[in-house]
Amino acid sequence: MIYKFKSKASGDLVMLAPQGDRLLRLLGREPAASGIIEAGAMPAAIAALEAAIAAAERDGEPPEEAAARDETPVLLRQRLWPVIEMLRRAQAADAPIVWGV
Repeated sequence: MIYKFKSKASGDLVMLAPQGDRLLRLLGREPAASGIIEAGAMPAAIAALEAAIAAAERDGEPPEEAAARDETPVLLRQRLWPVIEMLRRAQAADAPIVWGV
């Protein structure tokens, strides 16, 4: 499955299922094929993602599996930055973010 997050306030954001599922769980939601984040919920969503980034950095990111395979890992900060920017723009425009619709 592929998640395509859309908002009138920004461009679309596409994520593969594992990363999209993780994003939704970080936001306190169960992964679902469709959904919405209302503008009023965006400050809490931004705070949750920033807290997850801080925790990942505090806990010693990058993952050991990527280092063992000599791969350059994608850090949680890098993965979530576009989402946080989308949330900020959508909040400023009072526009929801939807996926699967």
